[in-house]
Amino acid sequence: MAGKGMAGKGIGATGTGASKSAPKTSKAPKSLGPAKARRQPGIPDAVANRMARRIAIATGIPTLMGMGVFIGSYLLVTRQIVELSTGVTLTASGGCFLLGVLGLSYGVLSASWEAEPGTLLGSEQIGVNISRIRGSIRAMRDPSRPNPASMPKPEDR
Repeated sequence: MAGKGMAGKGIGATGTGASKSAPKTSKAPKSLGPAKARRQPGIPDAVANRMARRIAIATGIPTLMGMGVFIGSYLLVTRQIVELSTGVTLTASGGCFLLGVLGLSYGVLSASWEAEPGTLLGSEQIGVNISRIRGSIRAMRDPSRPNPASMPKPEDR
């Protein structure tokens, strides 16, 4: 009978605590979940996947080219095919790596936020996404102004 009384009081592995307090802590994350989701709209999974693919291609290819410049110039110099200065090698590889950094921005800005994925290159989305970013920045600076990114499109009205 003493065991039942102890279990009813909520004495467990921690040694103290009433059983009535346990449901309160288990309900707290459920009530915070939807409220947190409403406050912080995230990037939809489909859009994040599009961005990741575009970033992988737009940064991966130039980065591989930059590494290839080092390998190629090493082979050219060691086999005495061409006399290359280190400045040429560093400039060429640095240009490729810079192109990879620019590809990062391109991958993010060219991804379509619509239901359909958009075109292969996504160049038509860059202007749209830049205007969304500008509208979002303006809305953060002046909360009284409407955010054009959240406004319905003319075809939706």
